[in-house]
Amino acid sequence: MSISKIIQSIADGAAQVITYISGAASRIFSPRDDNYPATGVQPFDGDIADDKHRH
Repeated sequence: MSISKIIQSIADGAAQVITYISGAASRIFSPRDDNYPATGVQPFDGDIADDKHRH
């Protein structure tokens, strides 16, 4: 294998690593893309347990 092919493969590998890291950074710092509804605080609808039934 010639020196130029080795250097080219190292450069290609470095380019792939930079592309991978920049893609991850852009996803981290981009606006949210989730479409979940805003639910807020939900009121308690359950029954409060009696003291003698508590374990």
